[in-house]
Amino acid sequence: MSLRGCGTALVTPFRQDGSLDEMGLRQLVLWQVESGIDFLLPCGTTGETPTLSHDEWLSVIDITIDAAGGRVPIMAGATSNNTKDAVAKAREASSRKGVDYILSATPYYNKPTQEGVYQHFRAVADASDKPVMLYNIAGRTGTNIETSTLKRLAEIPNIIGVKEASGNISQIADVCGTLPDDFLVFSGDDSITLAVIGLGGVGIVSVVSNEIPAEMTRLTQAALAGKWDVARMIFRKYLPLMQANFMESNPVPAKAVLSMMGRIEEVYRLPICPMRPESRAKLEKIVTEVGLLQPHSMTVQ
Repeated sequence: MSLRGCGTALVTPFRQDGSLDEMGLRQLVLWQVESGIDFLLPCGTTGETPTLSHDEWLSVIDITIDAAGGRVPIMAGATSNNTKDAVAKAREASSRKGVDYILSATPYYNKPTQEGVYQHFRAVADASDKPVMLYNIAGRTGTNIETSTLKRLAEIPNIIGVKEASGNISQIADVCGTLPDDFLVFSGDDSITLAVIGLGGVGIVSVVSNEIPAEMTRLTQAALAGKWDVARMIFRKYLPLMQANFMESNPVPAKAVLSMMGRIEEVYRLPICPMRPESRAKLEKIVTEVGLLQPHSMTVQ
């Protein structure tokens, strides 16, 4: 399985009237590909997917496929806390020409048992014609995929890896150290990318690469190649930006930065809303310090 490196969990641009900004998305994808990103994830958490209609969800996937033009793999998000709906999404997305992988997160709010988690993902995997990546992010879903459950899930042929955003390095070490060598472990947190690769992971599904795709790809590839001095140098420069992306709920800071850079309009769908002024001031300072903005281009509050 060749999937590795840095993939961007894409934001979904909207226009001022709240509609899908198809041209903005297309331009964002083109920039990502031209910057050397390794793969793209439309319709993940960062894409405000719960606020998308079914038609918009498909449209975001299709635009990403079309704009990428076969130059990078596409991993389509297909998540629901209703297993029947998650199955339908996985079946529909995986049948899309140009979708290479499916990403599916643990069911949110329901708080299933570990057996429920296993049965949910087994049903999703059975419905998908493409390899499935699991997404473990208990901080947003309320449910952790325990390592023992992940071992069972890894036995299902088309479940090929996990995006680990549990925030628990000990758990991630356990996953990397005990699951089969061909089971792919991706970091789900930018700031621990180097740690996860050091433990045996194969890359990052990144938020900050929305803003710095070339730099985050270089960091990841350097680490994978064992060039730790290069990887750490890039990491140290951009760690403040990685951390700033979570000073308020993702994707608020990421969209704010992209707007500052002139890449998209800063529009969200409720219940996501714009940053507090004090947070925005801190974010602008960091973005300027890492070189993404010139001081005179900072927005006046």
